[in-house]
Amino acid sequence: MNNTLETRLLALPRTSVLHPEFSKSDYIPIDLSVSNKALETIDTSSSVALGHYINHYVKSHQKKVAFGGYIETRNIYNRSTYFKNANAENERNIHLGLDLWIAAETPVFTPLDAEVHSFNNNINFGDYGPTIILKHRIDTIEFYTLYGHLSLASIADLKIGQHFQQGQQIGTLGEATVNGDYAPHLHFQVIKDMQDYHGDYPGVCSKQDLEFYKENCPDPNMILKL
Repeated sequence: MNNTLETRLLALPRTSVLHPEFSKSDYIPIDLSVSNKALETIDTSSSVALGHYINHYVKSHQKKVAFGGYIETRNIYNRSTYFKNANAENERNIHLGLDLWIAAETPVFTPLDAEVHSFNNNINFGDYGPTIILKHRIDTIEFYTLYGHLSLASIADLKIGQHFQQGQQIGTLGEATVNGDYAPHLHFQVIKDMQDYHGDYPGVCSKQDLEFYKENCPDPNMILKL
């Protein structure tokens, strides 16, 4: 069944969680991993400094959206006790979603027909901020997608069980003041088993738990095909 989901996702036509006016050529991959030497000169604990770095990177390549980060080990979580652990093996620093870096208030769309599973404002420092989780079905297979770092308005009038059609707007991106203190971006994640979470699901894991989360959270690029 698990392989069936991946197979079905790969068979879908390319779709988007941002405005369809963005073509595939408008996107550029970005490396925010521990191996990116350029980040050694950036104060990645500052949402402003990291935002300047990302914006400069996008503009210098004449693109509109930077993307990436699936199963990427990052230092940017070191600033928050929310991810810390005395045991290095248990420190959460491996990113489980795909990030799309673009300005606040950018509209966000569901890539597939969906209903609202849950939503919440996750207010820990470095957390998602406003978050929406959608439930989807392809034939008999149910799975979920998570949208983190949204605006407060995105969840203000939302209802559990509310239906959205493919391509319908579900919200907008939030500013650093509400999105967990990050440069504006969308955290997009695919989840097979929600494990009784509501309005939240781990988007960063430890090395110790990586194999489980790689299986339960397959690559979102199977949907976006960037």
